[in-house]
Amino acid sequence: KSVAMDMNTAFDLEVREHCPQAQVVYDLFHVVAKFGREVIDRVRVDQANELRDNPKSRQVIKRSRWLLLRNPENLPAGHDVRLSELLEANQPLNTVYVMKTALKELWYAPNEQEASQRWNDWYRQSQESGIKALRQFAEKLKGYAGGIIASATHRLNTSVLEGMNNKIKVIKRMAYGYRDNDYFFLKIKAAFPGKAR
Repeated sequence: KSVAMDMNTAFDLEVREHCPQAQVVYDLFHVVAKFGREVIDRVRVDQANELRDNPKSRQVIKRSRWLLLRNPENLPAGHDVRLSELLEANQPLNTVYVMKTALKELWYAPNEQEASQRWNDWYRQSQESGIKALRQFAEKLKGYAGGIIASATHRLNTSVLEGMNNKIKVIKRMAYGYRDNDYFFLKIKAAFPGKAR
């Protein structure tokens, strides 16, 4: 009925070929991470570059990457004040930070009609922002809007799969690789007892 994935064209093509009736749902984490790399990082660097004549202020913005990318509830103690001060002092960073929060809200819509309305509002605001990186990201994301809106009906994500993939990478790294694929797959099966596959 539905498939969760990141915005990978190869995955899209495979699903369309093997499960043409399935509704694609794009994973929140991957979209927001991409927003962080392509929008927040770009705006942060641009804003820092504009402050070449003010080294102190420039350093504050350059060192704010994790402050802007982390969820507010995951900020270390006292960093919420630093974040508030930064956002008050820099309008473009404030705009992309608010747009990141609004982007996340697309996945929590109660139904597809509300999700569609939220998408339209978010897209319009991104185009009206005057921030080039944000406008370009929204334009690229437009082609994936159906899979974002579908998350209102199909509450899927790729977190379990990502966790399994990370565990497999650790198994491989701990052994510095395996020469025998059969043994490697036995180690993987042993790491996930009770899983059907």
